[in-house]
Amino acid sequence: MTSSADDGTARAASAVRAVEAVWRIESARIVATLTRVTGDFALAEDVAQEALAEALASWPGSGVPANPGAWLVTVGKRRAVDHWRRLARRDEKYVQLALGVDETTEPVWDPDAIEDDVLRLIFVACHPVLSREASIALTLRVVGGLTTEEIARAFLVPVATVQQRIVRAKKTLAAAAVPFEVPTPDAYSARLSAVLSVLYLIFNEGYAASAGPGWMRTDLSREALRLARVLAGLVPREPEAHGLVALMALSAARFPARLDQAGEPVLLADQDRSRWDRGLIALGRDALARADALGRGRGPYALQAAIAECHGVAPSVEETDWERIVLLYEALGRIAPSPVVELNRAVAVSMAEGPATALRIVDALSDRLGGYAQLPGVRAELLIRLGRTSEARAELERAARLTANDGERAVFERKLRALD
Repeated sequence: MTSSADDGTARAASAVRAVEAVWRIESARIVATLTRVTGDFALAEDVAQEALAEALASWPGSGVPANPGAWLVTVGKRRAVDHWRRLARRDEKYVQLALGVDETTEPVWDPDAIEDDVLRLIFVACHPVLSREASIALTLRVVGGLTTEEIARAFLVPVATVQQRIVRAKKTLAAAAVPFEVPTPDAYSARLSAVLSVLYLIFNEGYAASAGPGWMRTDLSREALRLARVLAGLVPREPEAHGLVALMALSAARFPARLDQAGEPVLLADQDRSRWDRGLIALGRDALARADALGRGRGPYALQAAIAECHGVAPSVEETDWERIVLLYEALGRIAPSPVVELNRAVAVSMAEGPATALRIVDALSDRLGGYAQLPGVRAELLIRLGRTSEARAELERAARLTANDGERAVFERKLRALD
């Protein structure tokens, strides 16, 4: 027989799980809606956090509401009213908002407006008054729901740097009184590059989570793909918007085969390609063709999409056009150079020319990617193929220590066991 204390503990734990789940799925929409209502980006995030705190306090006793996202929005609105009351200003907004709050029932969730709200939020956070780095960091934090640690790993910078960028970005938006709106089409170009970068990084975090128990966060990647398709519709003459859709679709097509029945990661070479989503492959190839049809050459996203297309159409790893992939990585490295691009090129070179050539490329990256778990992971693969097992074991152990993702760590540990 369970005690009332045990029941209370169980209810509290259940409420915490519910709050975490709702926030993970709905956070961007909740903050976007509150930003539209309040007209204040920073205030919207603050009252959303207060709503979360109230949910943690009340849901264990009252139960999880039928529409938890709408409940959080309603509480957030009330907290905004409280904020304006304390400041004794913004009377007109206060009256308008107060009249729209029903104290006894939950409001109907507005799906028509919410999709636009998320896109508006991205455009606000990518406003030209912010630096590119600040825009991307802020949007990843609020829209993508990424932690500052995850963002820091994506940028390969210290956590404190990301925190400073986010705080400064919020203050700058408030000081500039940036309106909560999608800019007119003639103003898209000033923000488009940052918006594309944000969606790309959100997708990547879903494709290979930088930390946590799961190897992937498919909900995050699919939301990024959805937003990218909306954006491509807004800017149909921008090839990189179509290129990004192509890259995301072709990459997401592999999701069904990236985990086995036990939920363990399955690497590209071992994936059952019959499980790949052919519909998404077709969507990606069509989007890449749209980008090419604009006749302005391939940018970084379209080049990466072309690489993903090579994988998507290949019957097997052995039959993949690795020479073409090497050329595409070389082109990508010229227009968007980065050590991660070089590391990926090294993998392609190892398949096209052999592991010895690739190892020289990888070794030249050690200073720039010292804390990146994939560097020793790739190096270990090359050493295994060269028969240098003891060195490979040390690299795999280092990779397992460096990664913050449990799924990725399991891959490295599984390879270590195979060596033994």
